[in-house]
Amino acid sequence: MTPRQHFDEQLKLLNREMQKMGSLIERALKGAAYALNNNDRRKARHIIETDEQINRKERDIETQCIKLLLQQQPVARDLRVISSALKMITDMERIGDQAADICEILLTCDKPLATKNAEHMPELAEATTAMVSGAIQAFVERDVERAKLVMQQDSIVDGLFMVVRQELVELIRMHDSLSEAAVDYLMIAKYFERIGDHAQNIAEWVEYSLTGYYKGELLG
Repeated sequence: MTPRQHFDEQLKLLNREMQKMGSLIERALKGAAYALNNNDRRKARHIIETDEQINRKERDIETQCIKLLLQQQPVARDLRVISSALKMITDMERIGDQAADICEILLTCDKPLATKNAEHMPELAEATTAMVSGAIQAFVERDVERAKLVMQQDSIVDGLFMVVRQELVELIRMHDSLSEAAVDYLMIAKYFERIGDHAQNIAEWVEYSLTGYYKGELLG
């Protein structure tokens, strides 16, 4: 096997490990949304327990990327792929953390809100999950157009967050007995909004790895 062939095999291995991490964060986020919508505390605890698995995967991929950079002589396109992977795993790890954070809040909330009190929260969770799934799919399928679509969806998540925030602020104003739970749910909504930002970041790095363009600018 030539050095180039060996390097290509290592890139394929990196791609597979990235896909595994993507699957882990998708499951974590979907699990967190399910736990929230169904007040499933057992599911919430499971998501929290699996967060360390995501953290380990990030460390493994980071080590793999550094070895590729140090031990091989990557050309410009290879450098884009490896540097993008390093950026993406940071956002992936944060998504895993925030899914666990959502579950932590759910477990400490003594009186979960009824769906009618945060009517658009499930829609916010669904839109955010769709962004993450789309970003991972764009990476797996090397699909620039899908990555661009994910970037466009961030405005939808931001809009839903504003709607949910207004619902919860109004709930705090009108029902003092629900204010503590409403504050907890406001934090959960903010985590979903942040997860959408991380999904957008992943999509932007997918575009860069494939085209050399980052946020519309040619970086190499």
